[in-house]
Amino acid sequence: MFTRLLYYGIAHLRMGQEEVWLTPFGLLLDLVECHKQYMGWAKPKRELFIDDVIPEGI
Repeated sequence: MFTRLLYYGIAHLRMGQEEVWLTPFGLLLDLVECHKQYMGWAKPKRELFIDDVIPEGI
C-alpha cells in the first residue's frame, strides 16, 4: 500500500519523496482519489451539487 502511494505521489502528483512522507495519510489518499477521478480511472462514489449541500434561502 505505501509503495503504491509513494509511486502515485511522486509520479502522478509530482511531489518529492520527502513531501509524500510528510503529507498526512488521509490527505494523500484524497489527493490520489481526486487524481484518479480527474483522469477517468475512477468514478465518484456519490455526486453532489451545491444545491444539495446549501439549502435554498441562505
